[in-house]
Amino acid sequence: MSPDPHFPKAVSRRDVLVRAAHGFGALALGALLDPPAHAQARVNPLAPKPPHFGGKAKSVIFMFMVGGPSHIDTFDPKPLLAKYEGQPLPESFGKVPSQFTNGDTPILATPWKFSKHGQCGMEVSELYPHLAGCVDDICFVRSFYTESVVHAPAMYQVHTGRILMGYPSMGSWVTYGLGSESENLPAYVVMPQPEGTPEGGTPCWGAAFLPAVYQGAVFRSGPNPILHLQPPPGMTPERQRATLDLLQKMNEQDTLDSDTELAARISSYELAFRMQSHAPEAVDVAREPEHIRRMYGLDQKHTADFGARCLLARRLVERGVRFIQLYSGGGPLITQWDAHKDLVANHTKMCGHTDQPIAALLQDLKQRGLLDSTLVIWGSEFGRLPMSQSGNGRDHNPHGFTMWFAGGGVKGGQVIGATDEFGLRAQGERCHMRDFHATILHALGLDQHKLWFLHNGRHEKLTDFGGKVISQVFG
Repeated sequence: MSPDPHFPKAVSRRDVLVRAAHGFGALALGALLDPPAHAQARVNPLAPKPPHFGGKAKSVIFMFMVGGPSHIDTFDPKPLLAKYEGQPLPESFGKVPSQFTNGDTPILATPWKFSKHGQCGMEVSELYPHLAGCVDDICFVRSFYTESVVHAPAMYQVHTGRILMGYPSMGSWVTYGLGSESENLPAYVVMPQPEGTPEGGTPCWGAAFLPAVYQGAVFRSGPNPILHLQPPPGMTPERQRATLDLLQKMNEQDTLDSDTELAARISSYELAFRMQSHAPEAVDVAREPEHIRRMYGLDQKHTADFGARCLLARRLVERGVRFIQLYSGGGPLITQWDAHKDLVANHTKMCGHTDQPIAALLQDLKQRGLLDSTLVIWGSEFGRLPMSQSGNGRDHNPHGFTMWFAGGGVKGGQVIGATDEFGLRAQGERCHMRDFHATILHALGLDQHKLWFLHNGRHEKLTDFGGKVISQVFG
């Protein structure tokens, strides 16, 4: 029903300001009020921000081994496995089913020898001969656990703190809290394996309910990590700048305060324009001296890809990129660490791809004085069971496994935590993913309880209701 024409529409207070005194009242009010979000679109949301306290780490390189390396075959020696090989797990351990086994398969001993290395005398498997030379700079934490035997949910827990999709990744939280030191490169870079992404997919580096500008930017493998970086033929910088300015004005007129996707796209146009001048040099690993390229294994087929991405990670850290997520494994099962059968072939191949490049990254960061300010992390979604699968493989083990830290204020040459004598379950003070994330934030000078975002009426945090900083990591 139409309103009664004899009753005029009510006039708001803002209408009065607009109509009175030629609108000067409205102009004055606009100057007093906070500008809307779209008016702030040109303000760089990734500008560097101060930490909550003086953390030693300024950037992070997170190397994620897709599929679950076996901790008991790499960094957590269990001599008792050889004694019980072929026998069932003792009844005192209970029945331990996993995704593809029922817990009734026999014990499988490790095919590889462990030996002590470095001044600290750390034991490392012969699968990692190059990395073994870096143990004095590494802190191994052998008591991590996750809460799912399935790859994707376990990956989400490692990357976002939850086993379900829909939560921001660790890199998104870090860049939300600290911004970036680089104006010409993304703050958060993700480098998947060329064969494909991990099973968890893009939620592993997504921003979820955080502003979309904080999601990870994917770089490809190979000589051209960034697609469509060059401007179209005939496009001059001046013309491109004018086009971008016009597009910015049009976008800002249509941007709602709540439309973070469009705000992120506006920011991405500006960043892409700046990257055209600076990114080609940053991603060109061919500029590195020959001895550095050999150090990373770029001259060998089996190490060339992962080595190039490790070298690129170092170059990005040098140029102020805040968070780098580097994947080993992805795509088809044969290109992952998921050794359900033929453990020897799988881990020999995957360790061969990564051993020399990871060692080179640690050594290169150290010799350039960057390791003190760069937190390097090696980890996965879970480990493997001490029992066999298919006679020569291992099923998933979320109950206890190893991840390690180096640089960024970490005290190297030490082991924290332990699994039982078969490597099945973490013992003593087990470390949850909330503790993992709290420790990383602490290294960066971020208080886990002060880094929050209001979402659906709740102060959401990376560590949910809170994790325990693993303080021994820092000595």
